[in-house]
Amino acid sequence: MRNRSLMAGILAIVALVAIGASCAGKAKQKTIAVVTPYMANETTKYVIDQFKALGEAKGWKVNVTDTAGDFGLLVGRIQDAVTQKSDAIVLGMGDPAQMTAGLAAAAKAGIPVFGLDAGLAEGVVLNITSDNSDLGAASAKALADAIGNKGKVYMFTHDPHPGVRERAAAAAAYFATQPGITVVAKKHIEVPGPLDFARKLTQDILTAQPKKGEIAGIWAGWDEPAMGAVQAIEAAKRTEIKVVGIDGTAFARAEIAKKGPFLASVAQDFDAMAAAMVDKVDAWFQGKKPEANLVKIAGKLIQE
Repeated sequence: MRNRSLMAGILAIVALVAIGASCAGKAKQKTIAVVTPYMANETTKYVIDQFKALGEAKGWKVNVTDTAGDFGLLVGRIQDAVTQKSDAIVLGMGDPAQMTAGLAAAAKAGIPVFGLDAGLAEGVVLNITSDNSDLGAASAKALADAIGNKGKVYMFTHDPHPGVRERAAAAAAYFATQPGITVVAKKHIEVPGPLDFARKLTQDILTAQPKKGEIAGIWAGWDEPAMGAVQAIEAAKRTEIKVVGIDGTAFARAEIAKKGPFLASVAQDFDAMAAAMVDKVDAWFQGKKPEANLVKIAGKLIQE
């Protein structure tokens, strides 16, 4: 009886050791917090959804929070991710320069922050984005060529987004090389609701300049405001005005195929961005820091 009791005790100890070894060998699930102010934007949603799907395929838990353009709330959400002890934070677009308090909290906690089509600032270890200067210059050239390199042009921008800001700077620089083109004004587009905002803005511009030929083109920093401009142009029967956008969205491609005012867009490779971000975050978890803090991915001109 004593031997049986001793054997039972030994077996129990062996079982506990085996369970402990199993638990020790099983890695803790990684949690990634994605925070964005722009989930209402089609392309932002797409690239974040792609990142989430690829991350979850690796076994990560990916939590996405949208603040609908509220950068103050965005800082709070980053701080929440720090409090919740996330393993990494990904900024889904938005300018990190407006998130310094959140970035400081993450740095203090030792949590890496990555930018997905965002920008660079102290506390961001890596930003993966399009070559925004190339996007801006390519779209500006397409518009300039279409209007014969002469005429008045409006630019629709959104400076809070560093990528759009860089595109606009490159587009303006290209227009400046064309003596016949005059950039009348750069107009800020509100987000959320960029399509409706751009449509109303374009209506006001057309009302103030009712004669055909007074405006040659509209350059937009992404496809939603470009589409809003096109809607206003068509409603006013001013289809001589040409419009370009950036992103290569499905609705932009469909509109470009109609050979109307929507002349061209430059598609961003969001699949490549999402895949590259998953690879870089995974490498960080393996102890490999990025060789550079910026990765730029080329786009492709979509034209009629």
